[in-house]
Amino acid sequence: MIQVEGTPSWQERRVRLMNRWHARRAAHARPATGFVSRPEPRTIGTLSRGRQFVAGNFLFAGHLVEAPDTMIWDIAMPSPRFEEEVHGFRWLDDLAAVGTTAARQRAQAWTWGWIDRFGRGTGAGWQPGLTGRRLIRWINHAIFLLHGRDSASSQAFFSSLGAQTIYLGRRWQNAPPGMARFEALTGLIYAGLALTGMEGHVEPAVKALARECVREIDAGGGLPTRNPEELLEVFTLLIWAAQALIETGHDPEPEHEDAIVRIAPTLRALRHADGGLARFHGGGRGVDGWLDHALGASGIRPEHQNGLAMGFARLAGGRTTVIVDAALPPSGDASINAHASTLAFELTSGRRPVVVNCGPGATFGETWRRAGRATPSHSTLGIDGFSSSRLGVVGLGRGRRGEVLYDIPRDVRAQPSSGPRAVRLLVGHDGYAATHGLTHVRQLTLSRDGRELTGEDTLGALTEVDRKTLQRRMAGAQFHGVAFSIRFHLHPDVDATLDMGGHAVSLTLKSGEIWVFRHGGPGRLALEPSVYLEPGRLKPRATRQIVLSGRVVESACQMNWTLAKAQDTPQAIRDVVQFADDDL
Repeated sequence: MIQVEGTPSWQERRVRLMNRWHARRAAHARPATGFVSRPEPRTIGTLSRGRQFVAGNFLFAGHLVEAPDTMIWDIAMPSPRFEEEVHGFRWLDDLAAVGTTAARQRAQAWTWGWIDRFGRGTGAGWQPGLTGRRLIRWINHAIFLLHGRDSASSQAFFSSLGAQTIYLGRRWQNAPPGMARFEALTGLIYAGLALTGMEGHVEPAVKALARECVREIDAGGGLPTRNPEELLEVFTLLIWAAQALIETGHDPEPEHEDAIVRIAPTLRALRHADGGLARFHGGGRGVDGWLDHALGASGIRPEHQNGLAMGFARLAGGRTTVIVDAALPPSGDASINAHASTLAFELTSGRRPVVVNCGPGATFGETWRRAGRATPSHSTLGIDGFSSSRLGVVGLGRGRRGEVLYDIPRDVRAQPSSGPRAVRLLVGHDGYAATHGLTHVRQLTLSRDGRELTGEDTLGALTEVDRKTLQRRMAGAQFHGVAFSIRFHLHPDVDATLDMGGHAVSLTLKSGEIWVFRHGGPGRLALEPSVYLEPGRLKPRATRQIVLSGRVVESACQMNWTLAKAQDTPQAIRDVVQFADDDL
């Protein structure tokens, strides 16, 4: 792989220069003077985060800056990601959720502070994706922001909105395909519909959004990144854009509406029993209630999803859901945030996550981001010291670079089936064939009542070429075998203890449910430390993982295991979840 140095490339510098040049040109263009129609807020903030901002506690990208009574733009930005999040103005949703006079005063001071300091084309915020995100927030919360402001302040506000709209009309094509471009185009549609004199931007943006829907959203309602949370964000943007168009007497393009229809059943299939999303490929579970709110706003009736959803298989029984990464990982540009998680699964019982993946670590810095992407951070089998896909830094064009997946599995096969007593999934990948001559095959069986998940993991050499590769690897290890580990990362709220003389693990959930993990075969069972990487917190949460380890000493090795509710655990338990979102 081509390694790219940490200093910006000439192409990156050129893109930044052009962004600033167009931003400065837009600042001198004819400004907007007001709203065509009164905008209604659609974005949803978090009350606890808004209160933290009012108190002067700024948590972005894993960094906490405590600066009471300080203008947000006076903070020493601890990282580029922190600075970009501040310039994106999502914090405005949180301040609006608080809605007090103090929250409004801060929102107004920080918004007009941005206009004064950066409104003429300077700062990190002049990127098409960030500009679209910022426009959506300013328009959504315009009534909140303009309350009590004088005419000069209002004029400055609308002038800046107009300049950002003109800039976006010229530069949206330079947003990277995917989430950033969807944000840019949705912001442009919002502004074109809402602001006087900006109507000419609507039709080109609507047609461009339709083209992006065709290019980025496949026939099954999935994205190339295979990131469930990103899919939810795109779905939300498409709904907002469609609602804004319909409310102003415009019709969304058929491709736009079709994309919403395709995505809705895919998101339902990626929804755990507790209402959160499966955490794969850089995505988190989403803000509580966001998924259900978006699905309700779409107006699309639930339909049964046959086969895989964006490459994920869903097993459901009783109050239990199991979601499995059962397809090829993303590749190329789409894999910048992707994980080596092939065949990993998550299990949720009712409102309680039980088996999880470590999650996205980007908000805690580059070290955690890389660690979270590796196979050992997922609930699957991995050969010790190796991931099923490898990481490498490459230039991506358009002034971007990133660490993409390469040397990925070439063949991933999934075969779901169902019977009167259970639902099953047989899935396998060849991600270790080139290095070790081994293929991982996993069979998962979930009982219809959701009380028992049975697993069978096999690591074997399937062809003569594979057996020769394995023999070379074995010789290099002095024929001690190929060491592997099957990991089951547990949610931090699960209390795990070794039981039955170290041959089982008892898992107690806060709901009162008790699950028991057992295994068969020669493997060694252990409880080891783990982490739960949850965006919005100051640091990773400590938790534990069940590790079942063994060695391939011949041409194959198989491990059998079960995760089942204890016999005295009732089928249904009254469970009230208390959200401690103030606990950072």
